[in-house]
Amino acid sequence: MKKKLVALAVGLSLIASVFSGCGKKGGSDDSVYRKLYSSEVTTMNYLVTNLENEYTIGANVIDTLVEYDSLGQIQPSLAESWEMSEDGLTYTFKLRQGQKWYDYEGNEVADVTADDFVSAAKYLLTPANESGTVQNYFGIIKNADEYYNSQVTDDPETEEVEGNNLDIDFSEVGVKALDNYTLQYTLAQPTPYFLSSLTYVCYMPAYGPLLDQLGPEFGTDNTKMYYNGAYILSEFAPQEKHVFTKNEHYWDADKVYVTKIEETYNSEALTLAPIMAENNEIDYAEIGADIADDWLSDSNRSQMVSKTRMKSSYSYFYSFNYDPQFDAEYEPDNWKLAVNNENFRQSLKAGLDRIKALTISEPQDPKARVSNTINPANFVDLNGKDYTEFGDLAAITSGDSFDEKAALSYKEKAMTELKAEGATFPVKILMPYNPTTTNWDKECVVVEQQLEALLGKDYIDIIVEAGPGTDFLSQVRRVGKYAFMLCNWGADYADPQTWTDPFTAENSYNFMDIAMNNGDGVADTVKEYYSLVDAAKAIPIDINARYEAFAKAEAYLIQHALAVPYSISSTYFVVTKLNPFEGQYAPFGVSVLRYKGQHLLDKPMSMDEFNKAQDDWKAAREKLAAQK
Repeated sequence: MKKKLVALAVGLSLIASVFSGCGKKGGSDDSVYRKLYSSEVTTMNYLVTNLENEYTIGANVIDTLVEYDSLGQIQPSLAESWEMSEDGLTYTFKLRQGQKWYDYEGNEVADVTADDFVSAAKYLLTPANESGTVQNYFGIIKNADEYYNSQVTDDPETEEVEGNNLDIDFSEVGVKALDNYTLQYTLAQPTPYFLSSLTYVCYMPAYGPLLDQLGPEFGTDNTKMYYNGAYILSEFAPQEKHVFTKNEHYWDADKVYVTKIEETYNSEALTLAPIMAENNEIDYAEIGADIADDWLSDSNRSQMVSKTRMKSSYSYFYSFNYDPQFDAEYEPDNWKLAVNNENFRQSLKAGLDRIKALTISEPQDPKARVSNTINPANFVDLNGKDYTEFGDLAAITSGDSFDEKAALSYKEKAMTELKAEGATFPVKILMPYNPTTTNWDKECVVVEQQLEALLGKDYIDIIVEAGPGTDFLSQVRRVGKYAFMLCNWGADYADPQTWTDPFTAENSYNFMDIAMNNGDGVADTVKEYYSLVDAAKAIPIDINARYEAFAKAEAYLIQHALAVPYSISSTYFVVTKLNPFEGQYAPFGVSVLRYKGQHLLDKPMSMDEFNKAQDDWKAAREKLAAQK
């Protein structure tokens, strides 16, 4: 016997009420949305990238099996319906027939079939393709990690790897096309968040013959991929222009109101965009902290300014780098001694005044952005109890890590211990930032000044340095060229486990697994954290016990200052002709990156219109929750 899981559509009157009073809407044949960008993508291969600005392309040109509506309710998309087996191990999807793949010129290529999901999974699980999201299959899809590991070799000239099952075939992986329009996933264990994970890029389909033909060249430009979503990337000229054109044959084309999206490259986008938006040359601009007061105090400009929506899909935290690979002038060996000392880490954690730093990007209410946990509040709950109120996290959630007295006490202990180990002071702390990210430079300066003033320049020397504007993550974070840096993580699915991913083994965030394997001073602490996470992952059915276990692991990470929780996603001032509350919503996956469902407004949204739309959206969500 199988349990039916077909999603129900939300009533039209309920959805309509969310968007009343937001100004006249566009939607005509010439509804063109224009914006600037300053950081070029390196790939459009949604099966490989884990960078938001890159998989935003995939989000808009490739459909997923399911999607979320504007109120966060799961809806059918490429899958018209689905069933889950009683044991929770098998999901069977019936695909929407008649959907097609198109090339960049809009020419029909082939039908979208179940085989396209199988082909994408095989590509993802091939180590040579170096997918940055493949871990989202491990431990979820049956035999996914076993098949992946069977292809990994220690020696490129041999196929033998100790402990690997070299006989496993892809046919044993739990992704099957039962027929052209029936797709089946078999899970390694019951996974309560599986449906929500299907809105992430790694579960998107790809046309198999094209993958076979192009291999690593797939998605390197707009001519080397096919499209089945709301838009087609019709033009792609690196560091010049991206043009997305509405896919008129899309199954849900009636809900795609913006007919064209034009993104124009300019390395000075952050500076030029506000002026161009004021002159109605583009439809979106970020208003940085350096000009926000001027705009808000101007009677005309202030009516053009609104804010980005508050969201819990991203969490920001300060990472310590446990395997420094930066230049000798920044004294990496000395930093390594310091970062392996818990009292040193605790001094930075207790000394960081997050509210003062967040005032740069959130001058009106910086406290609203502060997050005491890695997993943000209001991400998931159980029977009305927020995950951050479970177990050992509850006390952390209600507290504040900033404590000047404690910070100075930790400093005194750290100096005594580190001097005995041969460390020198002040400890140089390399803190880079991406110059294309609004306000990051200013925020770094505030953190530098505040921490050095509190802890003393005899103790630390924070070095704020601009990194490259393009490919920042690959050139800085992923190669360990920082000491202490603000990082973020976006949720991939609706479960606390997603927030452990940045800290897992072989992560490219803080490399604490390398410190553990090397037997460094932090090794035992890291080992215990991993043990707690593994224990939580092993509880798939009892959600209360699962949340309690993950809360215990996360509290341990925070209590030992392995990382420093900082904030939820920035809410900054913008000029925009889109109402964000019309778009798809989910605090995970790619939903909020999609243009589908949004109308182009005749004029930029004002703050009053934004607040009205936000209040209506919250009311509609509350009404929907009361009906369940």
